[in-house]
Amino acid sequence: MSENLFTDLRTIVLDTVTSLYPDLGAEHLARIEITPTREAAHGDVATNAALIAAKPLGKKPREIADALAARLLTRADIAKAEPAGPGFVNLTLDARVWQAQLPTILRTGEAFGASTLGQGARVNVEYVSANPTGPIHVGHTRGTVVGDALANLLEKIGYRVTREFYMNDSGAQVIALAWSVYWRYLQALGTTMTEADFAAATPTGLQYGGNYLVPLGAELATTHGTDLAGQGLTVAAPDLWLQTVRDFAVAAMMTLIRDDLAALNVHHEIFASEGALIADGKIERALATLDAAGLLYEGVLEPPKGKTPDDWEPREQTLFRSTDFGDDVDRPVRKSDGSNTYFANDIAYHADKIARGYDLLIDVLGADHGGHIKRMQAAVLALRGNSKATLEIVLCQIVRILKGGQPMRMSKRAGTYIALRDLIDEVGPDVVRFIMLMRKSDAQMEFDLDAAVAQTRENPVFYVQYAHARCRSVLRAAATMPELGDVSDPSLATTDLASLTAPEELALIRRLAAWPRLIESAALAREPHRIGFFLYDLAGDFHALWNAGRAETTLRFIQTEAPDATRARLALVAATAVVIRSGLAVMGVAPVEEMR
Repeated sequence: MSENLFTDLRTIVLDTVTSLYPDLGAEHLARIEITPTREAAHGDVATNAALIAAKPLGKKPREIADALAARLLTRADIAKAEPAGPGFVNLTLDARVWQAQLPTILRTGEAFGASTLGQGARVNVEYVSANPTGPIHVGHTRGTVVGDALANLLEKIGYRVTREFYMNDSGAQVIALAWSVYWRYLQALGTTMTEADFAAATPTGLQYGGNYLVPLGAELATTHGTDLAGQGLTVAAPDLWLQTVRDFAVAAMMTLIRDDLAALNVHHEIFASEGALIADGKIERALATLDAAGLLYEGVLEPPKGKTPDDWEPREQTLFRSTDFGDDVDRPVRKSDGSNTYFANDIAYHADKIARGYDLLIDVLGADHGGHIKRMQAAVLALRGNSKATLEIVLCQIVRILKGGQPMRMSKRAGTYIALRDLIDEVGPDVVRFIMLMRKSDAQMEFDLDAAVAQTRENPVFYVQYAHARCRSVLRAAATMPELGDVSDPSLATTDLASLTAPEELALIRRLAAWPRLIESAALAREPHRIGFFLYDLAGDFHALWNAGRAETTLRFIQTEAPDATRARLALVAATAVVIRSGLAVMGVAPVEEMR
């Protein structure tokens, strides 16, 4: 058997089906699956082969199931093969098959579960992409964690992944940021203007009032003195200071954002700039490409039903024929005044990613961007040319932060929202990452700060970390016992495991063996939350075996009177620790050696 037991079992079933029914076509063979059974009484795994083969062969599913079970039962590695239900075959494997998984895990280490399924295809995962106007807030935190874990997951199965952050560093919001920083600059100089007076002098009012801008104002005052201020330390003409302050503010905010992300163990390879796209003329070139292909035209859209979107105007605009690529309506890329829409900028950004040679683009966005999916996928299809690039979008719902049973609403730093750093300060980065991955990304969730630090089974972070700490505790104790010999992973991989036959032990091994299958399915579904669920269930199996050993001495991990049996159980403990670490690495969470 190879590292992925389920792949091996599927090959066995396919070979058996083919030998019995050589006329069954490849398209039907491709639909045959091997899945874990939900109940131990139904065996270890089940196959749907008889159900798949029945119709094309013109036979009853049960007839095929009987024949398949009889043939599979002749194999030494299959202890039972039983037809079940309308045409399934339940298989119980010989205990030696399960025991053989432990040496594979111990020799492979934390790389266990890795595969070449992605075949080295290049993937760009874009996530976070917050406006550079302040600290990362909890509204972006879930997408940050999901995107980072998804990137890890795709790398685990053989994709070449680039992690990218898109800076929305042009437009009205960064202009508003510049004005807000300028206010802090005037304050640092000692202006007598009131905040109300200053807000009245700005184009859109004072939008960013968080204390995180105070140091920026002080730095500007130190660097430029009064050179950027007007007479009497009032507002000078924007031509004098706006570009300088804007560039300084964006750079400072990106430093702050990078620091916030690093505190969560998130590191991007590329920080792409919207402003650079505009300055390099890439937006106009992307639109020219669409126009040359006959995909732009001047037209008036029908009034939308329900809420009116920002990009709708009751007058002629330049429209992209996105309906040619599956969208519901054509989309405006230029407004009636000739200026580009935000969608035009997004088109150019994705055209740039296609030009960089990625096979797959994945955007991790907030759930409020659901309406952008079809139009962006249409744009990628229209622009990819000879490339096979496709776009997938993963949506993340909002998270409510609770403390003391009540929603948290205010940040210590930003003043108007909860900053990521506040969350990390409360519970630590590992807890933030793990909890954010315990629900499917498009489902709403509550992050209870009190529950996140509780040392109970209901706290998944504690429950999984405790399982790993228990594993390490057992192995440390064993290392002090000379009669057990070398208890390193390579040495334990050579141990006789025949004594591991108890149902609780085999259940734990079955869970460990399912890790490669789980990794692949989670990656293909773009659902990193499945890793958290798996680790929680794995921890439950381990804790159950630990507790069983209290009542039944033969199940205890260390049995001083039986060194050979002890080494076999140490191999099981060490393999459990390996898989937990492998899973935590995908989640971006550090394992702990002991609980404090």
